[in-house]
Order: sequence, then structure tokens, then C-alpha cells
Amino acid sequence: MIIGTRGSELALVQANFVADALVSVEGKRPEISVIRTQGDRVTDRPLQALEGSGYFTKEIEESLLQKTIDLAVHSFKDMPSKSPEGLIVAAITLREDPSDLLIARKDVFRPGEGEIPLALGITVGTSAVRRKSQLQGIRKDIKTVDLRGNVPTRLMKLRKSLCDAIFLASAGVRRLKSDLSEFEVIALDPTRFIPSPGQGALAVQMRAGDLRMEKIRAALHDGTIATATKIERLVQARFGGGCGLPLGVYAQNVQGIWTVHGFWGEDERNPKWATVSGKAPDKLAEELHKKLLKADK
Repeated sequence: MIIGTRGSELALVQANFVADALVSVEGKRPEISVIRTQGDRVTDRPLQALEGSGYFTKEIEESLLQKTIDLAVHSFKDMPSKSPEGLIVAAITLREDPSDLLIARKDVFRPGEGEIPLALGITVGTSAVRRKSQLQGIRKDIKTVDLRGNVPTRLMKLRKSLCDAIFLASAGVRRLKSDLSEFEVIALDPTRFIPSPGQGALAVQMRAGDLRMEKIRAALHDGTIATATKIERLVQARFGGGCGLPLGVYAQNVQGIWTVHGFWGEDERNPKWATVSGKAPDKLAEELHKKLLKADK
């Protein structure tokens, strides 16, 4: 069995996690094949400036369809709302912390001053329109600059003072065991600063009809996280489906009740937050979509 993945340090950690879990399925450890995607090749432009979608998945999916790999490991947040014909998401893994972190130089940290405790007028580096929209919806004085790159690259740019702070997904920091002791780390509440649909979960994608799918699903799949990310991605699909949207969705289940938090930042002057709750997951995506389209801040 061959696992296809991007070549970043984080992507390889994630692929190796899946490979370790599948030793019992195959009787030996799967091989790992690194595949370079459009998002890896083009780093001088924001993601929303690139053509199409699937910036970090398309080439890996093509390898699956061409049968040069047997399964793909993706950060679920990077995947478009639908898999190409002939492919299926076989398993969703247990989710790491889905929240965003704001990593700041110590000299701009202002403890106790609101939910974004940073100095006035600082510059935050991010290429994600969702993060830009939410940040400026909360703190209009903060400037944003485009910042691409993997976790070590973005931390290096922060060390070189190319900006005062950066965003990182908590899941990536945890998986890499990154040392952030030289910075201030602000954990953002995912029910307020709302993450990308699927953030923190891994998706294992395979060819439809692969006879090994059930064994792989049994080794890796988490049903509760699958339902949560399904709700989040159904909302994403209703907004046009892609990781370049100014959209955040986070679903959580507490004692049988689903609560889904959403953010929509298409209108930068009037970003919108909304929350819905209920026991029927399939209905909540539609309810949240409608609520976000007409919600006030």
C-alpha cells in the first residue's frame, strides 16, 4: 500500500500517523509517496488568487485516480466540498484541537485587553481570507499582510519581524510539537474565532470500490468527528465550497445536542456570526446557512 501526501513537515507527520495505524491492516507499514501540489509550488500569491480549487489536494487526487498511490491523507480543511468522481473519503480521524492560535512577539502583547490582547495598529500575517475577515471584524485597527508558507516558514518570518503576529492552527502546532516559548501564544475560542470547516481532522481518501476500505475505516474512523465535519462541510458547500472562502464553521456535540457556530465575512464592513442548535445534524447546515446570510454582527 502506498500513501500519497504533500511534502511539508506537518503533512509527513500526518501521513506517518496514518501509516502507523495501518500496520495492523496490511501486516506491514505502508510506503509514503510525496506529491507536490499547486499550493506548494505557488507561494508568492494568496490562495484566493490561484485558479480553481483544491490547491493542496488536486495532484494527490489525480495520483489516486491514476493508481500510482492507494490512499491519500489530507488536512480535511484543505479539501473541496466534493471528491472527484471515483474517489471517496473512507475515514475521518479523531480530531486535534480545531482552534486557531495567534502567535505574537512579546513586545506587542497586552494581557487583559479583550479577546485579541495585542497593541493598537500592529500587523498580523495571514493568507486566509477567513482569518483576515474575522480579525478585522473584531479589531479594525489591526492591519493584515499576506503570509504564505508552512509552520516553520511562518515562524521564521515572525522571528525576522516581517510582521508582529501570525496565525497558526493549533492542530498543526500540536502535531509538530512546535516550541513557541519565545512568543506569546493566544488561544482563540473556536466558538467566537471560528475555524475552517474540518480544521483539526484528517481525511483518508481512497478509490471507490477498494476492497480494503472497511478495514481502513475500522482502524481510523471516528463517527462523532465525521458527523461534526459533515455538518461543517455541508455549510461550506452551500456557500460554494472551497478553502478560500471567508467562512468559518465549527460543530460540537454535548450530551446529544449539536451546536454549530458560523462566520461569514463576504461583506468586510458587516461580517456575520451565527449559531444554531438541535438534534438533527442534516437540518443544521441549512439553518446556519440561512442565518448567516441575514445575521447581524
